[in-house]
Amino acid sequence: MAETRYTVTGMSCDHCVRAVRDEVAAIAGVTGVEVELDGGRLTVSGDGFTDEQVRAAVGDAGYALA
Repeated sequence: MAETRYTVTGMSCDHCVRAVRDEVAAIAGVTGVEVELDGGRLTVSGDGFTDEQVRAAVGDAGYALA
């Protein structure tokens, strides 16, 4: 299982965290998602997902990867 870390820009509240977490969790192969509001840290665990899928999911939530 891989664990990849990203930085998300534009998050300012718990709703933002939930939106990002829910979108990323829906990616096939993702088994774990941790989102930290402070610093915009996103950690994704699993197998078979790509950076492009994570970028698209974060975008669908209304935010961007740094």
